[in-house]
Amino acid sequence: MSYSIKLSQYWRRIPFLILYYGIGRFLPSSYSIGGKFAKKFRYFCCKHIFEYCGKNVNIERMACFGSGFRIKIGDNSGIGLRCTVCSDIEIGDNVLMGPECFFLTFNHAFRDKSRTVKSQGYQPRKKTIIGNDVWIGRECMFTPGRNIADGTIIAARTLVCKDFEAYSIIGGNPSRKIGERE
Repeated sequence: MSYSIKLSQYWRRIPFLILYYGIGRFLPSSYSIGGKFAKKFRYFCCKHIFEYCGKNVNIERMACFGSGFRIKIGDNSGIGLRCTVCSDIEIGDNVLMGPECFFLTFNHAFRDKSRTVKSQGYQPRKKTIIGNDVWIGRECMFTPGRNIADGTIIAARTLVCKDFEAYSIIGGNPSRKIGERE
């Protein structure tokens, strides 16, 4: 029974996936000429693709999110230009995301030394949660299962590989706390 429900949800999303990946993805950036229409078109598609899509959400040009299953995005948030957001992610309200960010949800298994990494398959998927009022800089990469607390600022090109407390300013590769918001 639950399989048929999931299948029916999938089939309802297909026309919007075709519209997004066929047209919407290639429309101009939201802040260029013709951007107002492009922003509305991408929002319309994603409203029907994502599990939840809040008000005033901005999905930028060339953003990639696969089939959009298990993606939730809150009010006044956005997915940046050329970002890759995999399934199993929750993005809170008022989240700013710079261009070319990359969110991983799983990784290769590698523990068994007697087998090649290629033959070991993948580790289980892990959900990424981004809190409210978060600012993510350009080209940040997130390892699977990160919990980004409310009010966090992430510097450009940070490899986010661990979690930090609320209102932290983090940066670096690997990520480390470099300050706090006052």
